[in-house]
Amino acid sequence: MSEVLTSSAAAAAPTPARRARLWAEFLALFVGTPLLMVAFFGQYPLFPVLIGLSGASVILLAFTPGFRFRELIEGPVLYEWRLILGFSVLVALACAAVALIMVPERFLELPRHRPELWLAIMLAYPIASVLPQELIFRPLFFRRYGVLFPNVGTAVVANAAAFGLGHLFFLNWITISMTAIGGAVFAWAYMRHRSFLLACLLHAVAGQIVFTTGLGIFFYHGAIMR
Repeated sequence: MSEVLTSSAAAAAPTPARRARLWAEFLALFVGTPLLMVAFFGQYPLFPVLIGLSGASVILLAFTPGFRFRELIEGPVLYEWRLILGFSVLVALACAAVALIMVPERFLELPRHRPELWLAIMLAYPIASVLPQELIFRPLFFRRYGVLFPNVGTAVVANAAAFGLGHLFFLNWITISMTAIGGAVFAWAYMRHRSFLLACLLHAVAGQIVFTTGLGIFFYHGAIMR
C-alpha cells in the first residue's frame, strides 16, 4: 500500500525549498480553493471550475517526478468484484437509512417520478463529476504531495479531510461527513490497489446510489440555500 508514496518520495527526494513549494501548492489547492468557492459561491459556474482544476492537475502531474500517465489505466478493477459488491451493498443500506430518516418524502424520488432525469444522472455523473474529482484528489494528491506526509495512514486521513473540505460549499454536515468517509475509502482503494480506475468506479457507484436513494438533494449545487 505504501508503494505509491515510497516511489514518489524516491523520485522526488524534495529539498527544503521544493518541500516548501509543494506545501504552498497543496494549501492553495486543497484549502484555499475550497474556502474561495464558499466565499464566492453563486458567482461562478461549478463544472467549468471543476474542469479547470482537473486541467491544472494534469499539468502538475506532467511535472511530477516519477509519475507516468499510463498509471491512470493500470491496476485491478473488476477483479476486485468482492470489494465493489460489498462496498455497494453497505453504501446502499447506509444511504437508504439516512434518506428515510432525513428526507423520507424524497426516497427513490428520481427513479420513481423522474426516470429520465435519473438515467441522465446515472450516465453523466461518472464522467462529468467523478473523473475530474478523482484525478485531483487521488493521483495528484498522492503522487505529487504524498512526500509531504510521514506515512500512508496520515496521507489517507489528510486526503479524506481534503475531500470533505472540497465539498464545504454545500454547507451541510451530511454532505461534508459523507464525502469525507467516502474519500477515505476511495483513497484506501487507490493506495491499496494502485488503481485510479477502481477508485473512480467506487466513487461512481457511491454517487449513483446517493442520487437514487434521494440524498442527491444534499449534493446538488442548485439546491444550496444561502
